[in-house]
Amino acid sequence: MKIEIKRLDDAFHLQAVNESGQALESDGAEAIGGHNRGMRPMQMVLSALGSCSAIDVIHLLRKQRQQLDDIRLTITAEREKDKTPSLFTDIHVHYALYGPLDEKKVKRAVDLSMEKLCSVKKILEKTARITWSWEVG
Repeated sequence: MKIEIKRLDDAFHLQAVNESGQALESDGAEAIGGHNRGMRPMQMVLSALGSCSAIDVIHLLRKQRQQLDDIRLTITAEREKDKTPSLFTDIHVHYALYGPLDEKKVKRAVDLSMEKLCSVKKILEKTARITWSWEVG
């Protein structure tokens, strides 16, 4: 795995590109001179957590022949106050799944992702309390 990062302006606007050419942009907060042209790095960490787990859940539900019409995640987090670095202390992931789904299979897929499969969650749980909830709509 390889990521290359290049600076896009004279401040904090950066672009990260993977081996396949997919890119994402980050930027610093306006309070330090950023221009709000991309996500902040800690927002990207939460995005990685949600994406990692969503991929697990989609894959597991497909294997169980469940018709998943849509999935949405909302991730909220708290960070340490007045510290540098400021690590996450609490993270909550809420899954909203849509389709004619068996709720027992949804629960199993979400729990399996968060308890055993999601690599990003395994990294973050070393410093943060991570909780989750789900609903079928």
